[in-house]
Amino acid sequence: MIDPTAKLSVSRQAIVLGISRGSVYYQPRPVPDADLKLMHRIDKLHMEFPFAGSRMLQGLLVQEGFKVGRLHVATLMKRMGIEALYRKPNTSKPAPGHKIYPYLLRKLPITRPNQVWAMDITYIPMARGFIYLAAVLDWFTRKVLAWRVSITLEAFVGRSFHRKDRFSSSLCIEAVEEALARHGTPEIFNTDQGSQFTSIDFIKVLAAHKIKISMDGKGAWRDNVFVERLWRTIKYEEVYLRAYASVSEARISIGRYLGFYNSRRPHSSLDGKTPDQAYFNPLAPEAAAA
Repeated sequence: MIDPTAKLSVSRQAIVLGISRGSVYYQPRPVPDADLKLMHRIDKLHMEFPFAGSRMLQGLLVQEGFKVGRLHVATLMKRMGIEALYRKPNTSKPAPGHKIYPYLLRKLPITRPNQVWAMDITYIPMARGFIYLAAVLDWFTRKVLAWRVSITLEAFVGRSFHRKDRFSSSLCIEAVEEALARHGTPEIFNTDQGSQFTSIDFIKVLAAHKIKISMDGKGAWRDNVFVERLWRTIKYEEVYLRAYASVSEARISIGRYLGFYNSRRPHSSLDGKTPDQAYFNPLAPEAAAA
């Protein structure tokens, strides 16, 4: 990224990286404590009622004694990167230069490791603040193949034609490249339609490995159901039981939990096996329905 001590001026470095000079000096404003409290509660309500949009969430929050309007709830949901999970008419259009791919998993029998990988990002509350967690998951065995945390959603986006997407590296790309290096190549890679996954740099990584690209229907939670279940598991078994004091503490604790999740936590859907056992010794439990 930008190095103030380099011989190349800050302006020239910004041009090379494809970002504005003003963004180099931008310092994000801290989130007010009242908003953090709301965001933490919205996250739990979203886990419990994933179909609830801003109107219903606002009503639920008011019932609990919060004084908040619907527009503010919608603003916080956008900041958290969440939306009501239900199938909606496909009225949204991809950003210029971003292609949306069809969903390839409908009625597809998923019967083996590395047949389908999926990836998503979720909001993680801390004692004071929040981070985002991205993970690559093997669909058949539920194994978490790679993961990253960040303090902003934008850090997960690779460079593209859009100002907010102009970053020199992408944590999503890093996670995918780590998974590919450690576990080989899947036949299909499934994501939602977020700009993190439609960016040109992200698509290039998958295309270079001749991986078929699949994307969920807009707001259709069933299209990536196993990742949604992973988020629920992580939050109820790890995140909501902690109050991370720092990003490093959150990273260490989440990493410890994911190690347990992969190597020791039995899954009923895997006939009591762990994801590692199912991934490395695929003696075929029943096919995962797409």
